[in-house]
Amino acid sequence: MKNNIKEKVVLILDFLEKNYRYAKCSLIYAKPHELLIATRLSAQCTDSKVNNVTKELFLKYKDIYSFSNASVEEIKKIINPCGLSNKKASDIVNMSKILVSEFNSIIPNDMEKLLKLPGVGRKTANLILGELYEKPAIVVDTHLIRISNRLGLVNEKNPNKIEVSLKKIIPKEESLKFCHRIIEFGREICRAKVPFCDKCQLKNLCVK
Repeated sequence: MKNNIKEKVVLILDFLEKNYRYAKCSLIYAKPHELLIATRLSAQCTDSKVNNVTKELFLKYKDIYSFSNASVEEIKKIINPCGLSNKKASDIVNMSKILVSEFNSIIPNDMEKLLKLPGVGRKTANLILGELYEKPAIVVDTHLIRISNRLGLVNEKNPNKIEVSLKKIIPKEESLKFCHRIIEFGREICRAKVPFCDKCQLKNLCVK
């Protein structure tokens, strides 16, 4: 099936709405800073493992201030199962110090300010802006990179370029929902190693 990109986007959004309407962020959090920290921990780690680790982490450190005064070594012990524990623990403490000293312990709602926090890249910043502040956000993770290429929405592996390209074709009000739904679709059907192409309702749109 050959469609121009606008027609293809409409078909994909319609499919995602019908099949993954209730998809949401799979990181468990109760407070804004918990999402920020959980997202930092999710780098090269599954969300389910992060959620297991943060049960203990958020019970011990209840706010940004307590994280800012925490021992890197103590946090490292708790988050060790998430991998890269040295860097992640250091980032968590240092970003918390900055949030306390410069932002009155409030998570910024501005991309440039978020990117100044240790360990925060555009993926994390976009999730924060979309999830906490309901701003348009394209969260480029491995699922989105893989699937947006397979579906021919982009022909690019660079996350920043993919973000720019998708912002041009995905309606702003649909952007975060689109990302959450694509992740669920990627976990269930369009998997990285062995995709279930025979079950895929978008296979006629697939170009790779």
